[in-house]
Amino acid sequence: MRYLVSILALLMSYPAFGQKLPEFEVASIRPTGDQPPATVSVGVHIDGAQARFNYLALKDYIGMAFRVKLYQISGPDWIATERFDIAAKLPDGGSTANIPEMMQALLADRFQMKVHHEQKEFPVYALEIAKGGLKLQESPPLTEDIDPRVGVNVAASGSAGGVNINFGRGSYITFGNNKFEGKRLTMQNIVDSLARFVDRPVIDGTDHQGTYDLTIDLTPEDYQAMLIRSAINAGVVLPPQALRALDNSSGDSLSNALQKAGLKLEPRKAPLDFLIVDSIQRKPTDN
Repeated sequence: MRYLVSILALLMSYPAFGQKLPEFEVASIRPTGDQPPATVSVGVHIDGAQARFNYLALKDYIGMAFRVKLYQISGPDWIATERFDIAAKLPDGGSTANIPEMMQALLADRFQMKVHHEQKEFPVYALEIAKGGLKLQESPPLTEDIDPRVGVNVAASGSAGGVNINFGRGSYITFGNNKFEGKRLTMQNIVDSLARFVDRPVIDGTDHQGTYDLTIDLTPEDYQAMLIRSAINAGVVLPPQALRALDNSSGDSLSNALQKAGLKLEPRKAPLDFLIVDSIQRKPTDN
């Protein structure tokens, strides 16, 4: 996604007005419980006609359904904390490309969700190429053949010790021990990953293709602040003493590491598409 989603692009990306959304053949929704485990594992697994979504918040499902980032969703606070597992079956001849629209239909049917779109000016960071040019080397090609029939597997885990996200096919990020490390990342992967750990949305201003390896060494203060922001961005409510730790961070180690990689985060304002949740039930109707 570039700087904004135009009205025309939005109209083209969804079924025509009045057209029925594609639906899962069957779907089971199960709440995950009130108490999170010490280590949180989140996953999406799609194999043939079977799709499983584990430990995702309602806000995650809304973002998936409408192809927007979490910061582009405005609704009740609890949509970031109410988590569900969903097991669904695609209809005969159904395509994984239509899963977002199927999720829209599921949210409308089982959670009675109603939404509308608005455009807003929003403070963001633009990831740009620094003076002197990009210094990252492209990732080496994979040495193993990838079977195109293999399903989609995206897994994430997080705890007080850090965050790990596996995008599949050798692409992943780890964030722990005062270090951010990413392998085989597109610029959009880097943008989306950085957005988890900073105080503004991040947009891609590089216009670079390819995949890259990136390592960022952080001071303990900057690492702790970024870990706290990742929790805030995920909808976790933290005590005031944890939030005060943000005052100890300068952010210099992140800026310096990005500069060495030939990148920089530039603050600016940009028009972004926002999804407004007008109404939604806290609990789904029965399976």
